[in-house]
Amino acid sequence: MAVSTVLAGARVVLPTGVVENGRVIVEGGRIAGAAPADAPALDLTGHWVVPGFVDMHNHGGGGASFTSGTVDDILTGVHTHRLHGTTTVVASFVTGEMDFLSRRAGLLSELAEQGDIAGIHFEGPFISPCRKGAHDESLLRDPDPADVRKLVDAARGQARMVTLATELPGGIDSVRLLAEHGVIAAIGHTDATYEQTVEAIDAGATVATHLYNAMPALGHRTPGPIAALLEDERITVELINDGTHLHPASLELAFHHAGPRRVAFITDAMDAAGFGDGRYALGPLAVEVKDGVARLVEGGSIAGSTLTLDRAFKRAATVDGLPVESIVQAISANPARLLGIDDTVGSLEPGKDADLVVLDENFDVRGVMRKGTWVVDPQVA
Repeated sequence: MAVSTVLAGARVVLPTGVVENGRVIVEGGRIAGAAPADAPALDLTGHWVVPGFVDMHNHGGGGASFTSGTVDDILTGVHTHRLHGTTTVVASFVTGEMDFLSRRAGLLSELAEQGDIAGIHFEGPFISPCRKGAHDESLLRDPDPADVRKLVDAARGQARMVTLATELPGGIDSVRLLAEHGVIAAIGHTDATYEQTVEAIDAGATVATHLYNAMPALGHRTPGPIAALLEDERITVELINDGTHLHPASLELAFHHAGPRRVAFITDAMDAAGFGDGRYALGPLAVEVKDGVARLVEGGSIAGSTLTLDRAFKRAATVDGLPVESIVQAISANPARLLGIDDTVGSLEPGKDADLVVLDENFDVRGVMRKGTWVVDPQVA
């Protein structure tokens, strides 16, 4: 029989709200509804227990790249983020040659089938050269539905999201194709107008890739994509809450207009996350990380982030002043729902995987559990 463990005394964040002096019961890798009277208890008084974080946009960490690393490299990156509370991660690719991306998708689909990652996100090559950010312009291409389908097929059922500049030729048809195949069509790295963005949403797009970044600014006469993405209830907006990508007022604006059910905190992390400053590669491009900020060596564009979701959580609570329940929605529940895995992760409910994070009163990680096993043991940390 599976051994039951009771986590007792913490503030527990449930879908219904915060429970003071709450209890979470873990049995056999899942959250249970009851425990035997003699089940061992771990006293977590003074701490928070929240669901494990779900990162739907992540390019790597721990010195490893999901786009170009070996299987061991990828697992190193995944483990690095687990140490920071991310118990579920989608592996994101940057722009590359179509054949290369197809081969990588085949490799990573095996890791997804094994449960090491939660699927694959293609960020490029179907993006605008006007808003390319840290993507190699020579490798960009229009989102021809046949090419989009090629990458989705290469992922063998593990493609979760494709970021598109939907104003480009083939963009709207590709959105419809993705929607028909149950893959998230995300609007990003786009130079679209307000009207073009509305058309893409009507066609089936449901996510804004890192809202504000790599798209036209909000204008009073030309509102552009930001206004369309914020106002539409069908769209969830990704936000990189690292203090570099967004001003606090921009984050507050997004939360005010979209509400906590339509925000997903992401890292957009690259190799340096959880690793340190230095020289790195993001796809074929050279990146310099200094003081935790990643920029292209040529041109100086921001090149992803070195963020981990525990830092995004702490900043949201201590700098942005967001309620913990809203942060949990944005960092766990919403991305799990978008990815279609909210039946197993994203909230602390009986029957779901025992994926959880223990935070102290300062919102620093003190424990991480994945499927009932401690990745970071609060009794040791």
